[in-house]
Amino acid sequence: MNETPVALVTGASRPHGLGFAVARELATRGYHAVLAGRDLDRTRALAGKLVAEGLTASAVRLDVTDPADAAACAESVRSTAGRLDALVNNAAAMPDFTTLSVLDADLTEARTAYSVDVLGAWAVVQAFLPLLRAAPAARIVNVSSAAVTQIAAGTTGVRSPGYSLAKYALNALTGSLAAELRDTGILVNAVDPGSVATHPERGDDADDRSPAEAALGVVWAATLPAGGPTGGFFLDGRPVAG
Repeated sequence: MNETPVALVTGASRPHGLGFAVARELATRGYHAVLAGRDLDRTRALAGKLVAEGLTASAVRLDVTDPADAAACAESVRSTAGRLDALVNNAAAMPDFTTLSVLDADLTEARTAYSVDVLGAWAVVQAFLPLLRAAPAARIVNVSSAAVTQIAAGTTGVRSPGYSLAKYALNALTGSLAAELRDTGILVNAVDPGSVATHPERGDDADDRSPAEAALGVVWAATLPAGGPTGGFFLDGRPVAG
């Protein structure tokens, strides 16, 4: 078996996105970074950029809302690598960015958030589980959000309620997966990357983290040593309530 560890990052087709920054950081640490995104042309271009930098990377098409697509993506990785050492569920949807209350939520937007942020991550884990089991010490990282703290605290006026509730459910899924896989050596954690400057086209906040900085916490969870925490929700390696 090839000794190069393999990491797949979903939602990695945007040059200013967190997914691409995570893929780059993993590649600099010796991983073969598999960039996965719905737009294969854009994802291939970003993988090519990493290869041009002397890193090891490739691209696959993946729409996380389509279980058949997830299965095909897993088969592609199986045929080329035979295993998966790290799975980063970064793909996300936040269609209700301007909504400020659960009472005003558009349920079509909420369904979109759940489809991508919860069910999409769930489907990808199921599709790649045989490859994760084939690795000596695989890691699953679900990219969550501080938005979940609104739900945990019982806050009124929940911003982006569909997205926030979806990420809250993703954290619960993380705990369930960690419990199911506890005896396998596969560690499963959720990570809040903080507020990240990933949308210059719509204007980022001055105190937003750069994607490269935010990626470090995600990569920390993707490269935990044996015996590391599992089933937790972290920011920069520190537990987060929520």
